[in-house]
Amino acid sequence: MSGWRHPTLGQIDRGRPLRFTFDGERHTGYAGDTLASALLASGTRVFGRSFKYHRPRGLWGLGGEEPNALFDVGHGGISTPNCRATLTPLRDGMDLRAVNTRKAERDPLGLLDLAQRFLPAGFYYKTFMAGGWMRWEPMIRRMAGLGRLDPSNRPPGDTPQRNARCDLLVIGAGPAGLAAARAAAGQGATVWLLDEAGAPGGTLRWRGGEIEGGPWQDFVADTVQKVEAAGGRVLTDTTLWGAFDHGLFAAWQRGARDSHWRIRAAKVVLAAGAIERPLWFANNDLPGVMSAEAALHHLVLYGAVAGRRIVLATGNDGSYPVAAALAEAGCHVTLLDAREDTPAAPEGVEVRRGVAIDAARGTRSLGAVRAGGQHIDADTALVSGGYTPSVHLHCQTGGKLDWDADRDALIPRPGTSPLIPAGAANGTFGLNAALEEGHAAGGGMGSAPNAAGATWALAPMRPDPKGRGRVWIDPQNDVTLKDVKLAAQEGYRSVEHLKRYTTLGMATDQGRSSNFPGLAAMAALTGRTIPETGTTTYRPPFTPVPLTALGGMRRGALFNPLKRLALEPQHAALDATFGEYGGWRRPAKYSDTQAEAKGARETFGLYDASPLGKIEVIGPGAAELLDFCGYVAMSTLKPGRARYGFMLGENGVVADDGVTLRLDDNRFILSASSSHVDHVRLILEEARQDRFDPSRVFVHDVTAQWVTLSVSGPQARTTLETAGMPDDVTALRHMQVVETRWTQIPLRAARVSFTGDACWELSVPARHAPGLMTVLEGAREALGGHWIGLEALMILRAEKGYILIGKDTDGITMPQDLGWGRPRERRQDEYFGRRALFTPEAMRKDRRQLVGLDCDGAPLPTGAHLVPLDGPARSLGFVTSSCHSPTLNRSVALALVDAGLDRMGDTLGVFHLGQHRTARICAPCAFDPEGTRLAD
Repeated sequence: MSGWRHPTLGQIDRGRPLRFTFDGERHTGYAGDTLASALLASGTRVFGRSFKYHRPRGLWGLGGEEPNALFDVGHGGISTPNCRATLTPLRDGMDLRAVNTRKAERDPLGLLDLAQRFLPAGFYYKTFMAGGWMRWEPMIRRMAGLGRLDPSNRPPGDTPQRNARCDLLVIGAGPAGLAAARAAAGQGATVWLLDEAGAPGGTLRWRGGEIEGGPWQDFVADTVQKVEAAGGRVLTDTTLWGAFDHGLFAAWQRGARDSHWRIRAAKVVLAAGAIERPLWFANNDLPGVMSAEAALHHLVLYGAVAGRRIVLATGNDGSYPVAAALAEAGCHVTLLDAREDTPAAPEGVEVRRGVAIDAARGTRSLGAVRAGGQHIDADTALVSGGYTPSVHLHCQTGGKLDWDADRDALIPRPGTSPLIPAGAANGTFGLNAALEEGHAAGGGMGSAPNAAGATWALAPMRPDPKGRGRVWIDPQNDVTLKDVKLAAQEGYRSVEHLKRYTTLGMATDQGRSSNFPGLAAMAALTGRTIPETGTTTYRPPFTPVPLTALGGMRRGALFNPLKRLALEPQHAALDATFGEYGGWRRPAKYSDTQAEAKGARETFGLYDASPLGKIEVIGPGAAELLDFCGYVAMSTLKPGRARYGFMLGENGVVADDGVTLRLDDNRFILSASSSHVDHVRLILEEARQDRFDPSRVFVHDVTAQWVTLSVSGPQARTTLETAGMPDDVTALRHMQVVETRWTQIPLRAARVSFTGDACWELSVPARHAPGLMTVLEGAREALGGHWIGLEALMILRAEKGYILIGKDTDGITMPQDLGWGRPRERRQDEYFGRRALFTPEAMRKDRRQLVGLDCDGAPLPTGAHLVPLDGPARSLGFVTSSCHSPTLNRSVALALVDAGLDRMGDTLGVFHLGQHRTARICAPCAFDPEGTRLAD
């Protein structure tokens, strides 16, 4: 038997047994267990399989650094993938499944390990390009990934998103963090103290100690009381996973109901501790090879004993209390210390000095080790290769690192980050030293809390590049020392290249146990120091965070609330069929789409255009703001007139189009696309605050306050006269606008068209919209017009060659690609995106340009590729819009084509899902190209 449960040790509730299954086998744990401790105590050795070779993997760590023990957990009808066993509390009735395998103990894909010599680092790049990547991709995708998503599973979207501010944020509730929080709270500061574990105390919880002459528990309880009395909070089971700009920190609090915190603090102390490093010897990935600190953690807190016959290999003083505790618990412990000068042997522990493990032996799990040329029977090998400070959050805030040879660690460089490091996170090991440093970081006055105990001595431990056998650096991603050697030989000597070429440090533990040995191995292989070799870039998240925590309650209508028309009931009464367009619930059709489109051309059509953005730009600086934010100048627009234009991104790509109305010298209304209103408003607001005097120009989105109904077609003016519209409305010419009154109701009328026919947009305050719709409906019944839905409107605009941003443009489309090159040539002033329009890329003659397509038969499939009729097949562009025109009695289509304007009249192939057709390139406008109907 290997792992077992000690009869008295642990802080579990033995009166509350919890039953669970692992890969279908029944087990029993206790209230207070984690998944890891319950399985360890049950004697389970194999917790999962590695990603690439599917080798058996056992428990390694005690917290977020655990690389192997990930489970898909089913409980209460909810399945949660990739739960880290060391951080997930055990609950009654849980069903655990190992990831990346059907069953951890017996995995047929373990045969891949026999082919390991043919699957070295970089083999993807060398192997699967042969014969075309698409040939291999489906198979590789089926094998990729770890946990399994249940398609029927729908985790509750009930994670609240909370915001908080405090005077001091302390990350880590170990000795240094407690001392910092205590010092600040004692001066009346509001302190938030966060820790990933289930209770404060850090290593004190399993290593113990006396502080201020009393039990450590009293020190922790008194500190928590002081923090809460000063208005602060202590959050356990909480991982601070990301540091962002402007002092924002994100934290994930686990529990019966998770919470996601966004915290800002005047001062931040990083006391996140350090991570124990592994040791590197042949077969060091066998189940049964485990962190010494993790073994002590599980013994003291859960009574879970790692093994019976234990070899503990180390090079530092911190492992001696581990050996003593295990021996006292009844284990046979042999301690191998790589140093000659060591502390005295603990009672009941055999110490061998100047000895290290050469290799682990076993098949499915550890059975023995070879050390110093001797065979030692063992079911468990505990290892401690030193300690790596948790500097991830320091680096996320832009902090730099320095190599400290005395501490054998990369430690935070002072002054490079707003975070103040303390304790083991700063490379300060030893209880008393950690308390002193934490007290100072918290701004403590007077002497720090004192404790007995000296700072640990340690000897540097490194991977031996000349070591024999398979030595594992990253156990989850199956990166070996041989892979690091291969990367060095093939020129991937930068740590960033090493990371990507071998996938070193890209496992779910974010490289906590593998980054340092990989860095050290590359340094040794290339004859460089560790500072010369460098480190990888740390990015959020520090620990993988569930999407449910990030999304919170934002799902369905809460994630993307569906906007509704003020006149939705009236449209429903007309038998409208609704659909979602640009985030709005709008009528798709009322009867037959083709009949509606044809009727609008022959008589007139009515449609609800309320979702079109109505952004008021007001003030003496309004024209200047619009000129800067738009591609087409609006300062030359006369009051009472309208002008079409584009808004660009910083890269010169078209972000939106629309019509701007000038109502008077200092008041404009920008009509944005219905799905882009928020984006356009933010562009205007950012420019207003950054470049202009905010007191001279104001931006207001009044889209929801006004309802707009459009009347389009050859009988549009007659319809307005029948409805009793004022003369100054019916007299409008194309691209004119007027503000007037209709039956004492404010009315804004604009003569703009999205159909190519004479068209009036009538806008009234939302509360008066039903009255306007009633009179227009009366005119429609009298004259025989049509209500038209969005599907018919899309036909009308496609016939005219009018574009939809995001449909007839893509992420590289610039205005000149749409036939709007003149403003680029004529404008000399500065505007947003201007510089990008004159780059070599923007000036290319073969850019994809908007054209029309003329074809026989059914409409072309949208998204179909245009290809040469002769020569090598390649995409010259794609169909963006396509429909059947009932007015023209043929298909019409728009497309983006390489150098399309120079290909007018050319015939190209159209390829889609294995089907081939042909189409002739023509002008985008298929209906009334002279524009005579607009001028009616």
